[in-house]
Amino acid sequence: MPTMSPAYCTEATLFVSRSTLTADARVGYDVGRECDGKKRSARRRSRRYVVRMTSLKDRVAIVTGASSGIGRAAALLFAQEGARLVVAARRRSLLDELVEEIARAGGAAVALAGDVRDESFAAALVEMALGRFGALDVAFNNAGSLGAMGATPEIARADWDDTLAVNLTSAFLAAKHQLPAMLKRGRGSIIFTSTFVGHTAALPQLAAYAASKSGLIGLTQALAVEVAERGVRVNALLPGGTDTPMGRVVANTPEALAYVRGLHAMKRIASPEEIARSALYLASDASSFTTGTALLVDGGVSIHRA
Repeated sequence: MPTMSPAYCTEATLFVSRSTLTADARVGYDVGRECDGKKRSARRRSRRYVVRMTSLKDRVAIVTGASSGIGRAAALLFAQEGARLVVAARRRSLLDELVEEIARAGGAAVALAGDVRDESFAAALVEMALGRFGALDVAFNNAGSLGAMGATPEIARADWDDTLAVNLTSAFLAAKHQLPAMLKRGRGSIIFTSTFVGHTAALPQLAAYAASKSGLIGLTQALAVEVAERGVRVNALLPGGTDTPMGRVVANTPEALAYVRGLHAMKRIASPEEIARSALYLASDASSFTTGTALLVDGGVSIHRA
C-alpha cells in the first residue's frame, strides 16, 4: 500500500488502492487529488483513491428494451460510463424521454422505435450506430417478453411461436447484423438477457418463456466459440426476480410478491439498477476474459431450497 495522501472528491463513486490502478484510472486519481481540498489532513490515515467511472468511454452501444426496467437502467448507466448509445424499444415517447435524460446528464444517445422481431429493425439499429457514432462496440440485446402463460396444453401454437420470435429469434437477428460491425472493428461485446427459469429452476405455466430464454444460452455459447478468436465476446445475463413491469405481471399481488421474494436466498428481488451493473461488467473490459458464460445475477434463487 502506498504512503501518499488520500484523495477525496464529491464526484467520486469508487475507491481503490492507488497501486491497483491502470494508467487510465490513475489519470482519474490525479484529477481527484486536485479536488480533495481541506479534507486531506483530517483523513490522512485512509488509503483510498478516486477512480472516475468511465469504463465505456469512447464505446458505442445498442440497448434494446430500453424504455423501461433493466434496459432503461442499463442505458442510463452505460451513458454515465461514457458510452454513446442507440436505444431501442416499441414505445417512442418513452425512448424520447430517456434520450433527453441522458442528454441533460451530458451524454449522447439516439433512439429508434420498432419491433425486435423484424430483421430490418435489427439492421437499422446497427446502421444508426455506425452512421451517427461511427462504430459498434457493445450490444445489450435485452428486449423480451413473458409471452404465453398457462398450462402447456392450453397454449396456442401462434402464441408459442410469438414468444420464441420475441425472445430467441430476435436475438439471432440482432447478432446476425451486430457481429459484422464488431468483427470489422476487431472487438465487441454482445449480451443477451436470459433467465434462471428453465436453466437452474422452473416455474409453472411459463413453458414458452423458459424454452425461449434457455435457447438464448445455447445461442450465446455457439456464437462465443465462433468469434472468440476475433476479439468479440458473447455472454448471457440471467437475472433473478427484478422489480420491472414484466416482473410485476407475475408478482401482481402482495401474496405473489412475497412468494417470489421467498424463492430467493436473499429474500428480496433486485432493482433494475443492480442487474444493469452486471450488464456493465459484461459490456466493459472488466470481463475481458469472459465469453460464452451464463452469468447468474439471481439473488441466490438458483441455489436456494426452502
